[in-house]
Amino acid sequence: MAKIEGFRVKNFKSLKDVTLGRLWKPPENQPITPRTAVIGKNGTGKSALFDAFGFLADTLKFGVKEACDARGRGGFDKIRTQGQTGPIKFAVYYREHGNARPMTYEVAIGPYVVLEEIMLESRGNEIPSFFLLLKKGRSYAWIGSEAVGQVDEVSAGFNPWDEARSEMQVQIGDLACIESEDRCKLGIATLGALKQHPRIVAFRRFIEGWYLSYFTPDAARSLPLAGPQQRLNVHGDNLGNVVQFMEREHPRRFQGILKRIADKIPGIDQIDTEKTSDGRLLLRFNDKGFQDPFYAQQVSDGTLKVFAYLLLLEDPTPPAFLCIEEPENGLYHKLLETLADEFREHANRRGGSQIFVTTHQPYLVDTLEPKEVWILEKDADGFSTVQRASDDPIVNNMVEEGLPLDGLWYSDYLDAR
Repeated sequence: MAKIEGFRVKNFKSLKDVTLGRLWKPPENQPITPRTAVIGKNGTGKSALFDAFGFLADTLKFGVKEACDARGRGGFDKIRTQGQTGPIKFAVYYREHGNARPMTYEVAIGPYVVLEEIMLESRGNEIPSFFLLLKKGRSYAWIGSEAVGQVDEVSAGFNPWDEARSEMQVQIGDLACIESEDRCKLGIATLGALKQHPRIVAFRRFIEGWYLSYFTPDAARSLPLAGPQQRLNVHGDNLGNVVQFMEREHPRRFQGILKRIADKIPGIDQIDTEKTSDGRLLLRFNDKGFQDPFYAQQVSDGTLKVFAYLLLLEDPTPPAFLCIEEPENGLYHKLLETLADEFREHANRRGGSQIFVTTHQPYLVDTLEPKEVWILEKDADGFSTVQRASDDPIVNNMVEEGLPLDGLWYSDYLDAR
C-alpha cells in the first residue's frame, strides 16, 4: 500500500513553510512513520496542518475555487498565509509500495493551478524524472510506465519549465499533451482517469483514498436512509449505512468484527443489529448488567466513537492514509489506550493504513516513539514551525533511560523549550 514519506506545505494559513519527513532533497531526512502524532499548544497550527491534507484532497475532488470555499475556509485570500503574495504550494513524497522508487508530487495554487508536477526519483541520479507537468493550462504527461526527461533543480523545488523544450518533446512523441479549458482543475484529475498514464492514475487513486475524519457522535446517531455504503464519511453520519454494507457484503467477517469490538469496549457484552421495517440496520449495544440493549442513539459519545474508529480499522480495503483530528475527545483514558493499541497494530500490519493524528492527550503520546511525534510551535513572527521529537538527542536519551514521553510533555519540555 502507498505511503507518504514526506509532506511540505507553504503559504497555507499559519504554515508559511513546514516540512514533515523526507523529500527528494535533502535525502538524509527520515521518512514519516506508519503512525504519526502531531502535538502542540492551542493555536500552533495543528488544525491548519490537518486541513492542508484536506484542502489538497478537496482540490482534486472539486477544483481549486470550490476547495478554497469548502469547510468554511472562506476563499483563497483567507487561507493564504497573511503577508505572502506567492502561491500556496504542496509537495507530497510517497511510494506506491515498499519496493517502488519514491515519487514527488508538487503543485502551486494561486488561486488557479499555477504549476503541477509528478516526478520519479531516478536510480543513481540526484535529479528526478518527470511524469507530469502542468503549466499555463497545458498538461504534458509521459505515456507508459517509465519516466523520461530531466527536471532541473530550482529554488523552492518548483520547476519553471522551458516551454520550447516541452513542445519539442511533444513533436518527437515522447509526451502526450492535453490543454485544459479550466485552469482551476488539477492535471491529475484529468490525466489520472486515463489508462495510458498508470502512475498518474495510481497517484490520483492514492489521494482520492485519503480519509480525513471530522467524526461527531451526534452525527453518527442519525438514522440515514437505507442503502449500503462501504466507508464512513468525514462526519460519521452514515454509520448505519456502513454497518449495512458490512453485513451484506461480509456477513461472517462482520459478526467476528462485532465480537472483537465488543471485547475491546469496557462494559459492553455484545454488539448486534436489528433490521427496521424500511430496511435500515440499527446498532444494539448489550451493556453488562442490563437485560435490554441500548441503541446507538443512547450510548455514550466515547463508546460510539471507539466503535466507529474500530470499524474503520476493520475495513477489508482500508484507506491508504487515515487522518484523525484529536481522537481522544470524549474518551475515557482506558478507551484511548485501547484505541492507541489498535492504531499501532493496524499501521504496522501488511496492507494497513498510514495513520496521522493531532492530539492534546499525553496518554496517546506515551504509546509512541520519539520518531513518531512531531511538535508544532509558533515563532515570534506568528508562523508555525515543526520538529520531530527524535531530532532532539536529549529527548532520545531520556526515553532510553526510561522516562516516558508523556512525562516530558507534562513537564512542558517538549513544546516549551
